[in-house]
Amino acid sequence: MNPKAISGLYAVTPESTDTQWLCDKAAAALAGGARIVQYRNKTDDRILRRTQAHRLLELCRDHDALFLINDDVQLALEVNADGVHVGRDDAGVALARTTLGAGKIIGASCYDNLPLALNAQGAGADYVAFGSFYSSTVKPNAVRPTIEFLRDARDRIAVPIVAIGGIDADNALPLLDAGVDAIAVVSALFQVSDTLLAARALSNVFMRRSTLYPELYR
Repeated sequence: MNPKAISGLYAVTPESTDTQWLCDKAAAALAGGARIVQYRNKTDDRILRRTQAHRLLELCRDHDALFLINDDVQLALEVNADGVHVGRDDAGVALARTTLGAGKIIGASCYDNLPLALNAQGAGADYVAFGSFYSSTVKPNAVRPTIEFLRDARDRIAVPIVAIGGIDADNALPLLDAGVDAIAVVSALFQVSDTLLAARALSNVFMRRSTLYPELYR
């Protein structure tokens, strides 16, 4: 996998039984510049989840974006997603790799735990995710790593780093400056009235960073 694939705006879906609403929001995020979509739904029935995953996969293919599935390795295999994102309580990185094969992307949630990230990297994770960096309505009780933690992780982690948690266009730049490759966003994309405009604003933060630090984009 090209490590540059995990970069830019990373949209994470909220749970919803309204498939059309979910797809309309995802399509707007993709049109606004999202390069990755992660489908996250842990509670609805398997038929609905499979239907939504197929629809979102088609949207990602139309926009030349990556499509990942949270937690469910078997669903990722069934719909031929680009990969899966696993957490502390999900199937491990090694098991996901064995199931999906070498050509798929495996991401791992590492919260504020650098040893966990180093272990995930050693097990074959293609990227690691840290957060919540800011207050989040999705996970209000999540741990809160610092910018200093992120800089330390950047010095020690070789794979791409994703930041998540309460991120919007107003607070994303410090995370990029600290070395993250992608920002994962839920509420600031899916819980706003104009998802297209929000996605463009978030994508523009990456453009500002490339202007300020052109050596990172050669």
